[in-house]
Parts: sequence; C-alpha cells; structure tokens
Amino acid sequence: MLRGRVVTLRPATVADVRALAAIRAHPEVRRWWRGGDELAAAVRADLADDGLTVYTIEHDGRVVGAIQWYAEDDPDYRHASMDIFLDPAARGFGLGGDAIRALVRHLVDEHGHHRFTIDPAAANTAAIRAYAKVGFRPVGVLRRYERGADGRWHDGLLMDLLAEDLRD
Repeated sequence: MLRGRVVTLRPATVADVRALAAIRAHPEVRRWWRGGDELAAAVRADLADDGLTVYTIEHDGRVVGAIQWYAEDDPDYRHASMDIFLDPAARGFGLGGDAIRALVRHLVDEHGHHRFTIDPAAANTAAIRAYAKVGFRPVGVLRRYERGADGRWHDGLLMDLLAEDLRD
C-alpha cells in the first residue's frame, strides 16, 4: 500500500472491477479511456497483464480511480510509464497529482527509476495541465497516435518527468 498526502494507492483486485468499470463508464472518463463495450472485461484484462501494475486510488475510504505503471527494462532505456483515471466527482482537489507523486516516489525508492512518461491525448488539456503541475514536461506530439471512438486517428502528447523534477 502506498500513501500520498490524501490518497491511498493499493494493489487493485478483482473486487475493484465493478467500481473501476463504473468510473471508466462515465462519459468524461470514457472519452479518454475507452476499452471496448465491456469495461469490466477491460479492467480485468489490465489486472491480468503481467507487465502492468494497477493500483486503486482511494480517498476517504472510497474508490476514486486507478493509476497503473509498466517498465521499460532495457538497461540503456530504462524508465516507467504510467496512466491514471479519476472519477469526475473527485477532480479538482489535487487527488490525481497526489497519486502520481506517491507512485513516482515509490518507483524511485523501491525500483530505482529515474525517468517517467505519460501520454495523454493532445486534446486532453485538463490532464496535461494536471501532469505539468507535478513536473511533467511535453516531449513531443505523437501524431495520429490512437484511434478515437469516432474511428479517426487522434494525436497524443508524450510527456516525461525526471525524478529530481517532481513538484510537491
């Protein structure tokens, strides 16, 4: 279990699938985190992925989202990548930034990572602002990076963070 200032990150379990799928089903989340028609199956698939570590984000004893990470283990390119989603009702209180800080500190202290990446949709300006607040910097636009629900390709923004640039 990892603790931030106000959030707790704990390894996600099958018992969390219903709550996490419900959050991902919210239109404001689903716009950026689709996962097909069966969101519970998508969450279960994430939990079963051996290369992915998924944490449930809790605040005041309530599940408010998830944060996950995976590593590039090639010693010459080693870094950790992460993704996060929050219940829209929990946004605007600094919970996402607190979760990211807690995970980054854990990955530095326990796994020896020094560099982190995140890749929001280029149109997701709220997420980009939130990531910048904790120290992520834009690296470049990933052109036609992911297919949208509309069937068209959309740009992503690659952002990175060095451990020493993490902001409180």
